[in-house]
This record gives sequence, C-alpha cells and structure tokens, in this order.
Amino acid sequence: MSMVKEAALARAAGIRQRGDRPSQRRNAEHGSTFRASFSARVELRAKADSGLLLFEGLASATERAYDMWDMWGPYSEIVSAGAFADTLARADLDVPLVLGHDQLRRIARTTTGTLHLEETPEGLRVSAELDPADPDVAYIAPKLRAGLIDEMSFAFRIESGQWSPDYSEFRINRAELHRGDVAIVGFGANPYTDAGLRSAPEPPQRAAVRPEMGRLLEFQRI
Repeated sequence: MSMVKEAALARAAGIRQRGDRPSQRRNAEHGSTFRASFSARVELRAKADSGLLLFEGLASATERAYDMWDMWGPYSEIVSAGAFADTLARADLDVPLVLGHDQLRRIARTTTGTLHLEETPEGLRVSAELDPADPDVAYIAPKLRAGLIDEMSFAFRIESGQWSPDYSEFRINRAELHRGDVAIVGFGANPYTDAGLRSAPEPPQRAAVRPEMGRLLEFQRI
C-alpha cells in the first residue's frame, strides 16, 4: 500500500473519531492563516524614467495539484479556479508583498497602490513597483536576478474547501487574502507558480527589443 493511501485511510479514521467534517481538518480553523508556496518564474526590470523596479510573479497556481503533508501523512491539494474572486473584489483589501513571510519586511502593499493582484487562468498573478532605495529591495534584487531566489508563497485563510471521498486530496474553493500576504521565499510547496523582477518597460521606441530580454528567473510552487 502506498504512503499516500495509508495516510488517506488514517486521515479518514482520525476525522471520524474526532467527530468532525472532512473540511474541518484543513479549513475549519477560521481565522488561522495557512501558507502555500510555489516555484515561480521571476522577472525584475527597471521602470522607465521612474527609477523603480517592476516585480512580476505567480503567488498561487490554480487547478494544479501540489503535495502537502499533515499529521497523517502526504496528500494532494488544489486551489480551484475562482478561489480568489471574492477576496480580490474587496474594497478594503490589504495585502503586502513581503520577504519570507516576515511582516516587517514589506516591499509593496495593495493599500499604497504599489502592489496589484489579479486572478488569471494560471492563478494569482502579482505585480509590484519596488523602490531600489529600500534596503529590503536592495537585498533581494540581486538574488532574484542571479536565480538564487525563485519561488513565491502566499499566506491566506481557507473560507471554503473539501476533501475528496477517499481523503487523499483537498480542494480549496475560496481563499481569503485580506491581511495575509504574498511572499518571495527560498522554497515553496507548489511547483507551478512563478515570480519575476523586471525593469519597467522601455520607452516606446525601444519596445521592440524587449522580447529578446527574456525572463531573468524561472521558478515554480503553491
């Protein structure tokens, strides 16, 4: 019997013994914050005529299973397409871009207009304008360019989710990002995300050369 199957059987028995619903094992602790990481494509570019840097990445991939682990063993997790729709529609959405989930190392934030989040067919797309004079930006930028750091993660609350009938897979149907974060990390859980730090687009007359620039980094994760 595989480790995944053994874990699923133990998980099912444990949940039933505790008398709670399958969904509660992963998401019932409302208010608890979970983290999921992704290896991602990273791009860092200078923003024309502003002195700022542009960061782009994928903090979460949707409809792609990644490996997780709980007290019973391994299982697969999937973030459903549309899981971020409600949280991104909030007028008061407050999410920072941080280093390593450290809330004191914020380098952009939705409330200041420097961080933009969007759900695309790939997942949760991140774009940010960074100030190179910020010590944390100065610290992370060369590591992104060199490919030493190439993954992203996000801290969130699960508002709705459910286990598969055999308890081997958990699907997140609705995630709350407000007062969570999106983070640049060393290693993450999901191999399908991407992130990038790029210079701002060149002036229009030089736009034609941008395709040759390519991506400075590539990495993946949820």
